[in-house]
Amino acid sequence: MLVRSLIEAKGTMVATIAADATVGGAVAELSRHRVGALVVSPDGRHIEGIVSERDVVRRLSELRARLLDEPVSSIMSETVRTCAPEDDVEAIMAMMTEHRIRHVPVVEGDELCGIVSIGDVVKSRIGDLERHRNELLEYITAR
Repeated sequence: MLVRSLIEAKGTMVATIAADATVGGAVAELSRHRVGALVVSPDGRHIEGIVSERDVVRRLSELRARLLDEPVSSIMSETVRTCAPEDDVEAIMAMMTEHRIRHVPVVEGDELCGIVSIGDVVKSRIGDLERHRNELLEYITAR
């Protein structure tokens, strides 16, 4: 299965935030969109970084409540692993596992066109396994 199929099924909406927004604003956006990560972008199309719930929690122990007033740029990951719509979902799953990441922005050309989460990948994999199981059952019972 290709990433394109995942994006077509879930939609292309990507929650973004500006690098100069506050961490408190990022927390509010994470909650509002019910997502685990925001792509840091000045315009919703180009990626400057990514900020996740994990990034917030890791810095919270150091700065406590002061963290909420810090800019997103102070906690975001600037190195962002991306994928293309033509990439294979299994390859994305391997990348997520290898680099211990849970969200991968989808980029076509140089523009953001979606995001894939570990949940999306697992759901896809479970669907594949169920299809294979049903095919095997049909094969066995048809004999």
